[in-house]
Amino acid sequence: MQLQQIFIEKAKANMKKIAIYDQATAKDITYERMLIATLILQSRFSRCRGKYVGIMIPTSAGSMIATIAVLMTGKIPVMINYSTGARENALYAQEKCSFQSIITSKKLLEKLDIEPIEGMIFLEDIFAKISGFSKLIAFVKAKFPLTWLKKIVYNGTDDEISVILFTSGSEKEPKAVQLSHKNILHNLRAIPEFIGIGPEDLFFSNLPLFHVFGLTVDFWLPIYLGGSLIAYPNPLDYSIIGALVRKYKPTVMAGTSAFYYGYLKKSKPGDFSSLRIAVAGADKLTQHIYDGFLKKHNVKIYEGYGATETSPVISVNTPENHKIGSVGKPLPGVKIKIIHPETEEELAPGQEGKILVKGDLVMEGYLGDLEETSLRIRKGWYDTGDMGVIDEDGFLWHRGRLKRFVKVGGEMVSLVKVESVLEKYLPEDTVCCVVDVPNPTKGADIVAAIATSEIDKKKILRQMSKALPSIAVPKEIYYIEDIPMMGSGKVNFREVEKICREMQQQKKRKKTPIKII
Repeated sequence: MQLQQIFIEKAKANMKKIAIYDQATAKDITYERMLIATLILQSRFSRCRGKYVGIMIPTSAGSMIATIAVLMTGKIPVMINYSTGARENALYAQEKCSFQSIITSKKLLEKLDIEPIEGMIFLEDIFAKISGFSKLIAFVKAKFPLTWLKKIVYNGTDDEISVILFTSGSEKEPKAVQLSHKNILHNLRAIPEFIGIGPEDLFFSNLPLFHVFGLTVDFWLPIYLGGSLIAYPNPLDYSIIGALVRKYKPTVMAGTSAFYYGYLKKSKPGDFSSLRIAVAGADKLTQHIYDGFLKKHNVKIYEGYGATETSPVISVNTPENHKIGSVGKPLPGVKIKIIHPETEEELAPGQEGKILVKGDLVMEGYLGDLEETSLRIRKGWYDTGDMGVIDEDGFLWHRGRLKRFVKVGGEMVSLVKVESVLEKYLPEDTVCCVVDVPNPTKGADIVAAIATSEIDKKKILRQMSKALPSIAVPKEIYYIEDIPMMGSGKVNFREVEKICREMQQQKKRKKTPIKII
C-alpha cells in the first residue's frame, strides 16, 4: 500500500479529529478538511507535466496537503531546500530531476526576497481560483465509501518512489535520494512500538519537510498513526516554539542538537515538560544539552541515528533501552554490521569500523547516478560512510563521518573526538567546529572554529594537549561569529573549512617577510 492510500484510510477513520494545528494560518485542520483539500489539489496537480513536481513550502498544512495531493496524481514530490540558496536549489532540482512545476508560496518568496522562476505555481493563486463547484465535488468524493475513494486516487506498489530528497551538501554537491513507499513505511511501522507512541500522542512538528527527519517523523508518522500534529514553519524561532509547546502541551518532539540547544537557552523552566518522547538526530547530542533539558524541563532527550538514504531512522534510544552517549539499538528489521574501513573485514562487538546497514529502510538509489549508487549499496548493504562501534549489549556508538577522520603525519585523527575535547574547555553557550586544511608537509592541519572571542586560546590548547596526542591538537583556533549552518541544523563543514582556509592564508601572508631588492 502506498502512503496516500494510508492517509485516506486514516482520514476516513478520523474525519472529525484535528489532524493539524496549523500555525501558519492559525487554523485547526480536521482530517475531513485535509482530505477534501487533497482531492481538490489532486485535480489541479494532475495537469502538471512530467513525472516529478517540486514542493518548496515551509512546514505547514499547505506543504503536507500538497505532498499528499501530488502522490494522489501518481507523480513524485521533489522536496526543495528553501533555507539557504532557495533559488539556486530550485534550479538545481529542476535540472537534476528534469521537471518544471514547483508548488510554492508567494509569502515564502517575499520573505526570502527572491524572484519567481519559470514553472513556479503558487498555492495562494490555486486556492483563490477554486470554484464552489470544485469544492462541492471534492466534498462529495470525501463522503464516498473507503473502497470507492481509494480507487479514484493513484495506487501503485510500495516499491515505487514516494519522494525525492537531496542530501545536505555539507561535504559535497547534493545527491537526489530516491525513497520508495516501502522505505518510509519501514520507519512508520517500526518506530511506534519500538519507542512507545500511538494515535493519542500530539506531535510538535517544526522540522522542514525537505529534510528526511522532518518528512518521516514530523509528517508521515503522525498521519500513519491517525494522530495530531502542531505544524510550525521555522525551527529557529526558539522563544515562540517554547511558548507554543507550553500552550499545546505536545507529547512527542524531534529535533537536532543545535535546535534543542536554542530551545534550552530561550525556554522557561517547565516549558517542555509535557514531552514524553524527545528525540535528537542529524548531529551529535552534547552532554550539556542533555543535562540542561533534564534539569530545566525534567525531559530526557533520546538520541538516534539515521541518514537521508535510510528513510531516516536506523537506531534510537528509548525509555526502556537507553545508554547516554550511544545512538541506541537498531530498529526492528534493521541489520547493522561494522567493517574494517580498508580490508572490509566484519569486526566483532567493541571494535571500531565503518557502519553498514541493511533492510527495507535503505533507499532505491541516487537519481541519475548509478555509479555513486553502486559505490554506496553493495549486496543490499548501504555504506553509511560513518564510523562506529556496536557494544556487547547491541547499542550503536557513532564515532563520526569517515570523511571527518583525517590523516596527519601518517596517523588517523577523528575530528569529532577533537571537537568533544575542545567543548569541555569552552563556555557552555559556545558553538565549535573542527576541520582540516591542507598542509604540503603533513598532508593536513587540524584547526578549530569557535563562535566566541572571549577565551584564552593558548590555555585551551595546553589543556587539549593533555587529553590528545600532539598531532590531534588544533594548530590554530579561529573566531567565526556565526558558524555556517545547514537548514537541517547541521554545521556546514564545507563553508567552515573554506573560511578557515582563507583565514589561514591571511595569517601566512602577514608572516611573510618583505624582501628588499
